[in-house]
Amino acid sequence: MTNNDQILINQIVEGDTHAFALLVDRYKDLVFTLALRMLKNREEAEEVAQDTFIKTYKSLEKFKGDSKFSTWIYRVAYNTSLDRIKKNKKHFNEVEINEFTAHQVITIDNALDRLETKEQEEVIQRCIALLPSEESFLLTLYYFDDLSLDDISKIVGITANSIKVKLFRSRKKLATILKSQLEPETIAYYERERR
Repeated sequence: MTNNDQILINQIVEGDTHAFALLVDRYKDLVFTLALRMLKNREEAEEVAQDTFIKTYKSLEKFKGDSKFSTWIYRVAYNTSLDRIKKNKKHFNEVEINEFTAHQVITIDNALDRLETKEQEEVIQRCIALLPSEESFLLTLYYFDDLSLDDISKIVGITANSIKVKLFRSRKKLATILKSQLEPETIAYYERERR
């Protein structure tokens, strides 16, 4: 994939617009999803995705291949989203962190196991969307795009250890949201089972 990206990048730099269309097609869904996680607004996310590809196109000659192209474009999307948030001065409600015991987290995991896989993913995606921007962005990169802590570190510009701490806190917040979203009787059923 990375070599394939580099071939396309070389063609784009040489003026091949069809190659750029292929590159956009390859990354448009990921870029849009990440922008949506940050901005919580479809129209804004679409604009940020477009801006991301415009910036990418204009900067392609500067791409040296030190990291994977996907990491580079995620970083552009992340920074473009942050710029839009600052510009709009939007502040999203923070979800209060409840201290979760291991038992409660296991209970939620068990309740999720009862859902069909597709239904489970929809519930999780919906709950991630309720988290503050940076947290939903990090969880998406780590759990849905399977990026390593090092890759995420390159995208957001903080250490892998800091990412680990942020992911831990984000999971706790996500657990709080999941608990409120899942059917109370499903959770109650599993709490009874574990006694």
